[in-house]
Amino acid sequence: MDRTRISGARETSSGPHSLPLPMHSEMHGHGGPAIVLLHGFGANGFTWNRWVPDLTTDHRILVVEMKGAGVSPKPRGEDYGPQEQALLLHRLILQKELKELTLVGHSLGGGIALLTALHLLAEKPTRLKRLVLVAGAAYPQPIPSLIRIAGKPRLGPLALRLLPPRFIMRRGLHMAYHDPGLITNSQVEAYAEPIRTPQGRYALSRMARQIVPEDMGAVVARYPEMAIPTLLIWGREDRIVPLGGGERLARELPNARLEIIEECGHMPQEEKPRESLEIFRSFLKE
Repeated sequence: MDRTRISGARETSSGPHSLPLPMHSEMHGHGGPAIVLLHGFGANGFTWNRWVPDLTTDHRILVVEMKGAGVSPKPRGEDYGPQEQALLLHRLILQKELKELTLVGHSLGGGIALLTALHLLAEKPTRLKRLVLVAGAAYPQPIPSLIRIAGKPRLGPLALRLLPPRFIMRRGLHMAYHDPGLITNSQVEAYAEPIRTPQGRYALSRMARQIVPEDMGAVVARYPEMAIPTLLIWGREDRIVPLGGGERLARELPNARLEIIEECGHMPQEEKPRESLEIFRSFLKE
């Protein structure tokens, strides 16, 4: 992966009295309120490279790569499910002593952000100030074919080993974009690089297999408890997490508003970076 994609110091996710966490994180900026950015399935910190330079002018930005993604550790025989990722992200936020933070998650990262928000609000409600879900996976839905295949116990590892990484990621981006002509070679390479290794392919397959939380019904039932200001950003033409999920969240979260971007698919922060960042900036000013 091209680690020059965003400028900033790399940090090990550990605190003075805590064990290191299997999550890679990079802190950008030196002042202002904290924003935590979490990517989606099959992606990594590259997904925020169009947002970070602008946001660092007046915020501290923590770009997190979940366990098994990007350059984060990829241990075998481990739990890679959303609940585990949320617990790790919660611990990371506590270790870094982030307060009054804005938590942002895209796609699967949006579902993990929701789970993390529940942990944070139960632990100390004032720690989390805002929540932002960009095409966040929040409800049971059909699993996209590429993720479904990757999660098959035998077929998934075999397909990931035999198919070229660039081919896999380009197919995934074609599904995620409304206008595939906007996909760049640097995007394809940034997402393909982690699965060039056996460890990366193993982690991706495990994440695909465990992508749905075991107790999702119980989690969904708790959404009405989350009264913090929440911004929902969706592309009108999202085929991976369709707009209906965003509309349902807007009804069930007590203090949420939905912003829809026209002619945009599943990755507004990359396909429509200017429009999505403008919506996010406006929300921060509120």
